[in-house]
Amino acid sequence: MTSIALTPQMRSVLDRMARAQFPPLHTLAPMQAKAAYEAGAGVLEVPKAELARVEDLLIPARDGHALPARLYAPDHERQPVLLYFHGGGFTIGSVASHDILCRELCRLSDCAVVSLDYRLAPEHRFPVAVNDAWDATQWLAQHGGDLGLDPMRLALGGDSAGGTLAAVCAIKARDAGLPIALQLLFYPGCAATTDAPSHKRYGEGLVLEQAHIEYFFSNYIAAEQRQDWRFAPLNAPDVEGVAPAWFGLAECDPLVDDGLAYADKLRAAGVAVDLEIYRGVTHEFIKMGRVIPEARKAHADAALALSTAFSTH
Repeated sequence: MTSIALTPQMRSVLDRMARAQFPPLHTLAPMQAKAAYEAGAGVLEVPKAELARVEDLLIPARDGHALPARLYAPDHERQPVLLYFHGGGFTIGSVASHDILCRELCRLSDCAVVSLDYRLAPEHRFPVAVNDAWDATQWLAQHGGDLGLDPMRLALGGDSAGGTLAAVCAIKARDAGLPIALQLLFYPGCAATTDAPSHKRYGEGLVLEQAHIEYFFSNYIAAEQRQDWRFAPLNAPDVEGVAPAWFGLAECDPLVDDGLAYADKLRAAGVAVDLEIYRGVTHEFIKMGRVIPEARKAHADAALALSTAFSTH
């Protein structure tokens, strides 16, 4: 830990987390972990932005299940839209846990955001989350106009596991001929394994530990399925022609090397990539904007990338 150059604010957050002595999520049953994450989700967030339009809706999945979603818009004009997938290792997290973040992205980008409650593990294992995310993508492209949105200007985004879903849906959209303006990826999970050096370097004592990653993986997907590119986009056979990407990575994060590798894979295929590494902060930092200045910077950078992408479409 001592050799890891955390910002003073980030170290203070970790110290407070240690003093609180909450049981690690990976030691809890999944339902307990879900509840514990929800209880703490807003503690370090920026103030909740009031927006002109916030509406709950339902999006149909292929098996008839109705997926809850929430629409945020800065006004009642016809807006381009970001479809957002929350993080949480495919096991925890929700529209509610990421409400403030989505409000902030909407406020700063002056674009609409639709946040999706895809189904979670262990009740719904791979590939249900992927199917839900892709079904919502197709639905929004087809029906966004009915919501007063501009579905011809559609972006996909998410953090952590949600970033995985956004990256996968960007590939599926390419294959389906569905134009996507941007894939907005906060520290996405990209690899089938935890072999990259950052997993060892940052895998203990910070916010996301190796034990958490194994817990989430085991809840979500069988070991023999993990090479599937819909779980690990680094394994996608071909990413040429996918949407431009914006990456916001945390330096002190087990996933940082995997994110860098996926950015390199996209660049090598001729995809436009904009990448920011926020120094001295950990996984989950974007939900700590009240105390972590880098979170507020990342919100602004992501929003600028969004509005820029939409202005050129």
